[in-house]
Amino acid sequence: MINDLIADALTRIRNASMRRLEVTTLIHTNAVEAILKVFQNKGYIESFNVVEEGSKKFINVVLKYNEKGVSVINEIKRISTSGRRVYKGFDEIKRFKSGYGTIVLSTSKGVLDNEEAHKIGVGGELLCSIW
Repeated sequence: MINDLIADALTRIRNASMRRLEVTTLIHTNAVEAILKVFQNKGYIESFNVVEEGSKKFINVVLKYNEKGVSVINEIKRISTSGRRVYKGFDEIKRFKSGYGTIVLSTSKGVLDNEEAHKIGVGGELLCSIW
């Protein structure tokens, strides 16, 4: 049984992009779906759709590559784990990788990227980073 479904989803995306696969399948949770919305808005993935197979739900993620066939995702990491939660206030969340990267946070306003959370003025749990 998988305990951390967010870490599993990030690992599946990382492995699929290293293998240059077009599509990868993730286990559906609301948190993973919200993270994928942030990734899509920031341009790290092409698209995703939720698929129901009986009583189970899955997410098909279409990965994004540049014109040379290199993955747009250079690095993707889980920050908070089930054993070590990491929380930051909005004043501690600024830019990541000089603005080239994105940190995804779980806030009281929903799952947001670091720029939006800083703009709104909310902090929260740091879920993952991507660049």
